[in-house]
Amino acid sequence: MNGKPVIDVSALYGKILRGEPVFILDVRNEEEYRDWRIEGRSVRSINVPYFAFLEEEEVWRSVPEDAGEVVVVCAKGGASEWVAEQLRERGRNAFSLEGGMWAWSQFYHALPVVSDSRMTLYQVNRPAKGCLSYVLVSRGEALVVDPARHTAPYLEIAKAEGAEIRGVIDTHLHADHISGGRELAAKTGAVYYLSSEEAAGARITFEPLERHPRIRLGDVEVEVLTIPTPGHTPGSTSLLIDGRYFLSGDTVFVGGLGRPDLGGKAREWAEMLYETVFRTIAGLPDGTYVLPAHFSTPEEMDGRGLVGAELGAIRRNNEIMRMEDRSLFTATVEASTGQKKPPNFETIVAVNRGEETVDSERAAELEIGPNRCAVHHGL
Repeated sequence: MNGKPVIDVSALYGKILRGEPVFILDVRNEEEYRDWRIEGRSVRSINVPYFAFLEEEEVWRSVPEDAGEVVVVCAKGGASEWVAEQLRERGRNAFSLEGGMWAWSQFYHALPVVSDSRMTLYQVNRPAKGCLSYVLVSRGEALVVDPARHTAPYLEIAKAEGAEIRGVIDTHLHADHISGGRELAAKTGAVYYLSSEEAAGARITFEPLERHPRIRLGDVEVEVLTIPTPGHTPGSTSLLIDGRYFLSGDTVFVGGLGRPDLGGKAREWAEMLYETVFRTIAGLPDGTYVLPAHFSTPEEMDGRGLVGAELGAIRRNNEIMRMEDRSLFTATVEASTGQKKPPNFETIVAVNRGEETVDSERAAELEIGPNRCAVHHGL
């Protein structure tokens, strides 16, 4: 906070991570609020559109007296600042979220998953999108997996670790956000890896990931083992780091599986997903720690804010992971894919394939909204 009645996204996220009570007054329109809003285990929120505050005095009473500190949220911070000031004049402890949902959509938080003498593995959380990416560091070398559009967070981690980024991997062609993979590789001179099947016909330069079943990084004991895991997309690839940490892309989530319908071939890709679940990763032990590329709800985070779970727990808690009957599995997955698709996903895929280019403002507009990459069943 800077003397004005504002709070920045970093401070707000810190409160949420610490479990402090957070009351949010969201003054966007009802549709925007229903579709996408700030969430957290300690968050209470209500939606009262901005124009309602201009039209009638009674609406100010909609903010409960027991709300405590009120964080007012709008699209870019202008309307919310006015509402916060008006609340303060009425004796309420109110702050505007600086930059609004625009700023929230571009906020990142890095957290170490493991750090020992051989390696450090960071999870980089973009909470507004539910996007997760990873930075593996060993002996002065770094590998970045599924980087989001903004490259600064990854460059900052590498600098803090005194490491050079040698490789950048996209586990699949993303549909809900613009990948920063190619830009990050260009800035650092790193190799950009992607499955050939994912990039078929794309106008991009890449190193075929399938040619590298093992990628060594730094310490010889640290191995990144690439595992084809089609289903969410045909060329999806997961990574097994040090025999323990399974970077599953959008194949396996803490609370579900990747949806196979974004390419218009739900049944065919659901068949691939079955093979991945009951053939490819069936031999991974229950103690394998799954680190996905997305999450859907705050309940998927642990007490530190880390999104991950042991594979055994995911198998126990998610009925579809135990559904070994192929026909039943395929039918269930196919029936679960009628939900909304990621906003602007066709344009985002075209950008990630190198078929379209957009400036930073248009990119931010395309990414506004939630991710919808998972199929939840029986959690």
